[in-house]
Amino acid sequence: MNITFNELRDIKHNLPTGSVKRIAEKLGIEEQTVRNYFGANKFGDGDIVEKHVQPGPEGGIVTLKDTTILDLAKKMIEENQ
Repeated sequence: MNITFNELRDIKHNLPTGSVKRIAEKLGIEEQTVRNYFGANKFGDGDIVEKHVQPGPEGGIVTLKDTTILDLAKKMIEENQ
């Protein structure tokens, strides 16, 4: 799936408080891995997420190989509205 970096960051910023922790617990991964998925680069505390960033407008195009985290985030935003 392709998404702009800015769109990905907007989704992260629209998550309800505590969502990063909830996503991590649900998937059995580190919270930092979820943060890295949304653009953070602190790999010492979390895994590297399978994504590729192509430079361009809107922060570039991010190609995500696995959308599980993104799908959960979108669902949490919908439930919060």
